[in-house]
Amino acid sequence: MHNRIAMFRAERGLTRRALAEAVDVNPQTIGYLERGDYKPSLELALKICRVLGVEVEMVFSLEPFESVAAQMRRAMRNSA
Repeated sequence: MHNRIAMFRAERGLTRRALAEAVDVNPQTIGYLERGDYKPSLELALKICRVLGVEVEMVFSLEPFESVAAQMRRAMRNSA
């Protein structure tokens, strides 16, 4: 399972500790999740997404996410 927890967390100015407190887990758990060392339960995934204010599909995927740089290049080509 792939995730963008770190990206959305950083975008919102949340520390690992702050996110962990918001979803009632140990800060180490957030680190494990971000590195892909641990797969969240459905309940935890939903809590994380609620705190981050995004849909589950934006944060978690069975397939690797396209890099932000690749998305930007594609957007630039499409707008030209």
